[in-house]
Amino acid sequence: MTSSHEDFMETDRFTGLLPATRRALLQRVATAQAEGRAPSLVAAVVRDGRTVWAAGRGEVNGGEPDPLRTQYRIGSITKPLVAVLVMRLRDEGLLDLADPVGKHLDTAEGADATVAQLLSHSAGLAAEARGPWWERTDGALRPEPSDVFGERARAHPAGRLFHYSNPGYALLGALVERLRGEHWYAVLRREVLLPLGMERTTYAPEAPHADGWAVHPWADAVLPEPAVDTGLMAPAGQLWSTAADLGRFAAFLASGDDRVLSSATLDEMRRPAVDPQNADWTGSYGLGVQSVRADGRVLFGHGGSMPGFGAGIWASPRDGVAAVTLANRTSMHQVVSLAAEMVCTVAEAEPRIPGPWRPAQGTDAALLEITGPWYWGATPLALRLRADRTLDLASLGDGGRAARFRPEADGTWTGLDGYYAGETLTVVRRPDGTVSHLDIGTFVLTREPYGPGEVVPGGVDEGGWR
Repeated sequence: MTSSHEDFMETDRFTGLLPATRRALLQRVATAQAEGRAPSLVAAVVRDGRTVWAAGRGEVNGGEPDPLRTQYRIGSITKPLVAVLVMRLRDEGLLDLADPVGKHLDTAEGADATVAQLLSHSAGLAAEARGPWWERTDGALRPEPSDVFGERARAHPAGRLFHYSNPGYALLGALVERLRGEHWYAVLRREVLLPLGMERTTYAPEAPHADGWAVHPWADAVLPEPAVDTGLMAPAGQLWSTAADLGRFAAFLASGDDRVLSSATLDEMRRPAVDPQNADWTGSYGLGVQSVRADGRVLFGHGGSMPGFGAGIWASPRDGVAAVTLANRTSMHQVVSLAAEMVCTVAEAEPRIPGPWRPAQGTDAALLEITGPWYWGATPLALRLRADRTLDLASLGDGGRAARFRPEADGTWTGLDGYYAGETLTVVRRPDGTVSHLDIGTFVLTREPYGPGEVVPGGVDEGGWR
């Protein structure tokens, strides 16, 4: 370890960042810890799946020498982990996102909410659990599913808007248990945590771990916070983890891991499911994953808090950079934004260097034949073939709908984004095998502006262009 400042532990085994970038990160983390009055704060940066920087400041478990190993409670960062389990069940065909949860789970409240609505906090369910402050009281106070919801279980009509619901994730945890036949955390550890190398992400704290504190608003004094087992509410915020483990999860959110989820499913989770949360449209929520806009970037991750703790995890897939922050102070909201600031600091100071271009191996002549300029009516477009057989459709002038297309086994392509997401691109050939035109969800693209009248819907004026 090296000590750049008093009580500041910066790891010395990473050399992945330039000195100026490391200095900028140190300044941000030190400022957040001091101005946020956090008893301790640890932070880490991951680039291209590898931890490249980490530091800790304050009383980290009485001087634990490695800030990456110290456990903190991660609160609602538990939710995207539970969401991954639900998406695995969907991919296995054990449920559909459109299923009402009552199809699989016997619950008096929220039975008509769909799985997708629970994942995206759009079921309209109440924000908090029945009874006293659930985050500070033993889960034994809510022993049955019926004890989770209070008298007003639904605050809004289902599917209309984003309304954060912790009890909604209690239902999702129960759903995992019903379909897997065992406790949700046991499933999570086997199917997600261990494959990703997150061995120190646990249900209850394991040494070395930080203690949770509240900080007096008008004095530099602290008060211990309880750390209870929240029982049925645990899927909403029970877990403990480390900067090293959350760095691995951040890398997963940025790049995926086929051992856990396919890239297509991860893309689905990151896609906004409801209207943006913020009045300025800078934040939204997908299927268990938050997204925010920061300095022109879209970051994916989640914030978390429990009494005595705050955490943030954000990843920029475009830059291949992610950051993790953990603090042991109640209501330290800036710890979440700090992680986003760290991502932007690294991405701006050290832009990603693209990998080398290499020609594709064994390019199919039939695919080369469909590349180049095309026209939707009189709108010029260009179709480019990538090495993985995906197609990129781009505009060559004003207007025009761009999209990427994924190849399918039947010789068609499926749109991945934009207007054509989910639509089918078909290459239509003449009887002699030559290409006639492209059909994208009934839209016809021809090799010349308003090409042959027999293929353009509605025909083309016989007089031609004037």
